Amino acid sequence: MTLTRQVHAFKHVESASVGAYAINMSAALNPRHITVEEYLAAESASPVKREYLGGFVYAMAGAKNAHNLIASNVLGMLHARLRGTPCRPYNSDTKVRIQMPNHVRMYYPDVSVICESNPPGDTFQDRPVLVVEVLSRRTRRIDESEKREAYLTIPTLVGYLLIDQDCPAVTLYRCAEHGFVDEVYIQMEAIIPLAEFRFELPLAEIYEGVEFLPEPEEEEL
Repeated sequence: MTLTRQVHAFKHVESASVGAYAINMSAALNPRHITVEEYLAAESASPVKREYLGGFVYAMAGAKNAHNLIASNVLGMLHARLRGTPCRPYNSDTKVRIQMPNHVRMYYPDVSVICESNPPGDTFQDRPVLVVEVLSRRTRRIDESEKREAYLTIPTLVGYLLIDQDCPAVTLYRCAEHGFVDEVYIQMEAIIPLAEFRFELPLAEIYEGVEFLPEPEEEEL
């Protein structure tokens, strides 16, 4: 079942703002502005994944089993459906570099699809066509605002998929003629059509094996 489809359009975002929450947290932990080159060099030797926002870095929080299962399901679905095409799905170990108007961001999406890959020696990709993030209470605010703002500026992007961890609900920001249009799919019977790739993603497969357990309430940061 599709709850809403094409509710409203989102044009490619050109704002140079950096999410206040991420910057405040990263600035407290990493007061010195670092270059992209310094970040990449440090990241290659770091046991902890850190994302980069215009000179500041912040560590990523650990994910719950439900989150990892959903991401693994989606990665497996995309791997099977993209076999025989020039496109490949990548897991959360692959960074995506985003050139904002006056700064660079690097994120680790849960899943990404790449059709034009960077050189094999790179640790990041520049041209994703699909980006997938699994939402949790802790990450939802950033995934739905700061990261959406950045991902939707990528010229090659066809879709940004946000998957709820706690219930069968998926939002797809699909690239359309005048910007990105959001489509919301709910309940296990729903099927997400991806005509751009000539396949569909049933929610029943996305959530296969997932037990929905609401997260405990947390205080606002």
